[in-house]
Amino acid sequence: QVRLVESGGGSVQTGGSLRLSCTASGLANIRTCMGWFRQVPGRAREGVGFFDSVGGTTHFADVGKDRFTISHDMAKRTMYLQMTNLKPEDTATYYCAARNPLFNMDSCTFLQDLYNYWGQGTQVTVSS
Repeated sequence: QVRLVESGGGSVQTGGSLRLSCTASGLANIRTCMGWFRQVPGRAREGVGFFDSVGGTTHFADVGKDRFTISHDMAKRTMYLQMTNLKPEDTATYYCAARNPLFNMDSCTFLQDLYNYWGQGTQVTVSS
């Protein structure tokens, strides 16, 4: 049984930082795309960034460029989203997702329908 558990959300002031964690269990031990998404009530969920387990490459949507980084601890099966210089518009529920397995001809993307496992989300609130 696959399980993704996010943690690390909370409340910060503008300009602050948070590190979100996503711990995975039960994933097949092959190439995986791990993504971070976020959603504000009443709005569509949007991609933030993703990590390809082969090569460790990362990619960010415009919302996260220059402010967010993704890292991964394979031993802990945990992916991190480090967020800096947070703004009120970053307030959202943040979800991690996994596309597992990811085959050689596939690419990591923000297409949410391709992610087959999702966490329950963690709330991030940024106050001005």
